Amino acid sequence: MTNKTESNIEILEPSMLFHSLNIIEPILKAIQEEGYTTPTPIQTQAIPIVLQGTDLLGCAQTGTGKTAAFAIPILQLLSANRTYHKKKVRSLIVTPTRELAIQIGESFNAYGRHTGLTCTVIFGGVHQNPQTSALRRGVDIVVATPGRLLDLMNQGHLTLRDVEHFVLDEADRMLDMGFIHDVKKLLTVLPKKRQSLFFSATLPPEIIKLASTILHDPAKVSVTPVSSTVDIIKQSIYFVDKRNKNALLVEVLKDINIKTALVFTRTKYGADKVVKILLRHNVKAEAIHGNKSQNARQRALANFKAQTTRVLVATDIAARGIDVDDLEYVINYEISNIAEIYVHRIGRTGRAGAKGTALSFCDAEEKAYLRDVEKLIAKKISVVENHPFPLIIHNPVKAPKQQHGKKIPVTQDRNR
Repeated sequence: MTNKTESNIEILEPSMLFHSLNIIEPILKAIQEEGYTTPTPIQTQAIPIVLQGTDLLGCAQTGTGKTAAFAIPILQLLSANRTYHKKKVRSLIVTPTRELAIQIGESFNAYGRHTGLTCTVIFGGVHQNPQTSALRRGVDIVVATPGRLLDLMNQGHLTLRDVEHFVLDEADRMLDMGFIHDVKKLLTVLPKKRQSLFFSATLPPEIIKLASTILHDPAKVSVTPVSSTVDIIKQSIYFVDKRNKNALLVEVLKDINIKTALVFTRTKYGADKVVKILLRHNVKAEAIHGNKSQNARQRALANFKAQTTRVLVATDIAARGIDVDDLEYVINYEISNIAEIYVHRIGRTGRAGAKGTALSFCDAEEKAYLRDVEKLIAKKISVVENHPFPLIIHNPVKAPKQQHGKKIPVTQDRNR
């Protein structure tokens, strides 16, 4: 695939290229400089809808190309209707995590580099002065996490009264992280007359209800259903006792073919613990989660992309926004009690037609979660029979079963 970080283009007509979507020359030039020529399905469907000024409800998970699906047409609409009031924020994109906000901001700057439009990213965990300085100079596009955005608004550093385009990205994760009240506060100050775009990887009833309060007569686009996994990804399960997972991870990483691996844990404490074990066994590893400073998280991600860090250990929320070309291995050190999260995790690999391998460590208590995963993806995951740490304790206290769309508090860490 020509678009190096996107996936699932096989269902597109071979002749479908970006220039056939009536994208203006400055933006077309920029995306070609990024190496993109062939749009993904969500880009093919969403870009014409957004260019018409229609509200959009998009169901798309990470890796489908949804950032470009809204960034490109928003840049084009802003370019077509220039304003010289420098301090007006004309487009607002709200997203749950700092990493994802930074990634979206980078995309806007990349695709809009020849338009003269300006974009700044607002998030917490860092000093606000550089952000407020950018706002004083005037920006067209703001990409923000909810908390810092509301904070700067309350301080009088920006107003949303001129917003023409509003994007709520990763809405399901926004709900998981408890940002729903912040989003509702934002809705009270946004102009009634605006274009709104709403993206979520899943559409449970709560998300549908939220979308109905934001969107007006929206067009709907859905790609890569959450129940599907990329066929090219090789998926395997290791049944192992919980106490032996560390030893198994060290054993698996003896394979020199695993140049880098993204390892998932359920909690921040678990991520730090895994890193300590790996460092003790001379495996260069770093953790990325909500307790890390912004600089530490960005440094860990940069080291992982540069392959100077071999293993990046992440929690699910912190991992939103991680986009690494040619990542071949994802390891589920712990299986999530939410089946859809499994799909999101392994979707970090096998992108753009590249090879992908997903390994999952399943202890006795997690067998119920594995059954939910296999039911969701409608396939049995192959079991690795011969490894040094086979499961011995087969009958623990029964784990709580997942209920549709509901989290099980005992296994969730809301502040991951």
